Amino acid sequence: MTKIAVLGAGSWGTVLGSMLADKGNEIVLYGNNEEVNQEINEHHTNELYMKNWSVNETATATGDLNKALDGAEVILFVLPTQAIRIVAKQVGQILTETGRKPLIVTATKGIEPGTKKLISEILTEEIYPNDTDKIVAISGPSHAESVAQKDLTAISCASTSKTNAESVQEMFSNDYFRLYTNSDLVGVEVAGAVKNVIAIAAGILVGKHYGDDAKAALMTRGLAEITRLGVNYFGADPMTFSGLSGIGDLIVTCTSANSRNWRCGRQLGEGKSLDYVLQNMGQVVEGATTVKAVHELCQEKQIDMPISEAIYRVLYENSNVDAEITKMMGRSPKQEIRL
Repeated sequence: MTKIAVLGAGSWGTVLGSMLADKGNEIVLYGNNEEVNQEINEHHTNELYMKNWSVNETATATGDLNKALDGAEVILFVLPTQAIRIVAKQVGQILTETGRKPLIVTATKGIEPGTKKLISEILTEEIYPNDTDKIVAISGPSHAESVAQKDLTAISCASTSKTNAESVQEMFSNDYFRLYTNSDLVGVEVAGAVKNVIAIAAGILVGKHYGDDAKAALMTRGLAEITRLGVNYFGADPMTFSGLSGIGDLIVTCTSANSRNWRCGRQLGEGKSLDYVLQNMGQVVEGATTVKAVHELCQEKQIDMPISEAIYRVLYENSNVDAEITKMMGRSPKQEIRL
């Protein structure tokens, strides 16, 4: 039995924690909502994030980070991007005091605005500045709702350490959840983060009643943007974006109502304001944060990402959706395959 501390008791954290408990691991979920923690402990449910679904009865929840980390051999981060650095600092301090070095796994998909750092980079800085190989990222086409129903799911498991990637692969895999290892940690993370921005655009098209041709064009050109950023700025392997964490995650996030980013975009396309959408979503829309970092990178490094830049202007500069679509379609002719 392995003790795993799952930091984040939202939908994805709870489902992953319950799945890992099903395999006989000792799971402690950490969250700052005491009502959710109490519900998990007493009723084995998490109705706020996962309605009509039961959590493995052996999994427990706490608001005490020290308690969650005590004896943990693996720490799984499933927190919103904006909370990662804050909690990682606390985790780093606790581990320094105890002298323990558990494996760190991240299931969060985002880029930190300001620093433009990937989640693995934040965790390395705050927890393991001298042990970068102890960070593993899992990412790919997966919705908490689908995994909770044991739908067949395949995702990527990436680390600079083949041994640690394989360890997490074995730990998470079961008869409905399959992991493939990947050595391109940064590529897997860039793909997982930026696809949320493209998913907002996909939702906007649906809200504006565009058809299948528009959706296909958006996803294809969106993938080109993600690849361009990953290769030119982060030094990622271009092949990564043809895999599960790239095109696979992009497809599911741009076509499913389970995607918060897609639902956000659809409502924006229908004419609702960003403030209204975010206030009524109930959960974090990661693409709305990530697009800020992407915009900063585009401006700083002159990276051509017209879809992402259009989404930034719609979200934060009050640009008109129809005007942005007209501008996009009227851009000067370009060669299709380029970095």
